[in-house]
Amino acid sequence: MRPQRLPSGIARLGLPRNVLRSSGADRVTHVELFFDLVFVFALTQLSRYLFDHRELLGALEGAILLCAVWWTWVSTTWVTNTLDPAKLPVRVAVIALAFLALLMAVATKESFGDRAWTFAVAYVALQLGRTAFIVWATMRHDRRIAHDFTCILIWTAAGSALWIVGALLPLPAQLPLWIAALGLELVGTVLGFRVPGWGGVSLERWDLSGAHIAERTSLFVLIAIGEGLLVTGFAFVAKESSPESVIAMACAFVTAAATWWIYFDHGERVGAEAIEESDAPGRLARIVYTWVHLLIVGGIVMLSVGDKQALSHPHEHGAVSALTTTTGPFLFLVGTVVFRRLLEGRMPRAQLAGAVAMAGVWVFGLFASALTTTVVVTAVLVAVAAGETIERVRRGRRAGG
Repeated sequence: MRPQRLPSGIARLGLPRNVLRSSGADRVTHVELFFDLVFVFALTQLSRYLFDHRELLGALEGAILLCAVWWTWVSTTWVTNTLDPAKLPVRVAVIALAFLALLMAVATKESFGDRAWTFAVAYVALQLGRTAFIVWATMRHDRRIAHDFTCILIWTAAGSALWIVGALLPLPAQLPLWIAALGLELVGTVLGFRVPGWGGVSLERWDLSGAHIAERTSLFVLIAIGEGLLVTGFAFVAKESSPESVIAMACAFVTAAATWWIYFDHGERVGAEAIEESDAPGRLARIVYTWVHLLIVGGIVMLSVGDKQALSHPHEHGAVSALTTTTGPFLFLVGTVVFRRLLEGRMPRAQLAGAVAMAGVWVFGLFASALTTTVVVTAVLVAVAAGETIERVRRGRRAGG
């Protein structure tokens, strides 16, 4: 069955001005960078939440918040890959979305408490408002895009109801409803946001700018790394200086540098090249930048939690301490392995070896202090960064960064 298109009468209600990106317009605009500034604060709040709730329930709640924060950012990136943020209507919309993202960030620490309603309303307004805007902006100028985002809007509205109802109910009901809301959005992407009698989204038809989406995502990775330094820096300032705190701070910096090196030395460039050469750029971009990068970003956020653990409780050991310290680098390395495997068709041996080693570091952390475990984690990441560069040079590939 052929997908239905927006009727011409409805299409005339759309934005008169064409605000679609021009072909070949790959530049990241300053208003997109302004939008990203809000997420520095959002990731900081998320990191604090995870540190304050280092138990199974807290980890689950933190994962939900991470998915929500990431979903709002990456979905907006897909919209600005289609629309031109340099044009006035789009610029105003991006700034309005940044304000809603700020409300989400402010409510993050109490999102499973007194500010659940604020978090849910801000999230729903951002998701619905952004999707409705692109439908309105494109219905006169590209009915195919308007059709696709109308399907997405219908699914988003269904998930939004679960977010709102969950915020109104006590925590035992809020948690499963918010999980269901995220699950519905995930199912929608897998099924192509199909709507009975209307069709669905065909990513094969999307004309993506691989360079733009790759650069936008790499900038978010850089923001996440910077957030880790910010959290660790504040934790260090709040403590009296000691040999343990100085070592922990130094490890946090070296870890951040190694993380940057692993991602940006070569892998960051691969994404743009692979998308531009792909026969299905939309599908590839959805997998590697919407899904796989959730692992990478989540790992970096957890790295900052582990750094704060080493600063605040340097002598603590046991299962919780070991998990706090090693989960972040493990997720980051696994994410980069999958990222490179999908783009290059080969396993990055340095990252794969590092992920395996990190599992062994977790066992070591059951008996060693948080600070000692952090030192070992840092050494592993430095070794992976060195191995990544050696492998790149041997293959004759150009460096990024």
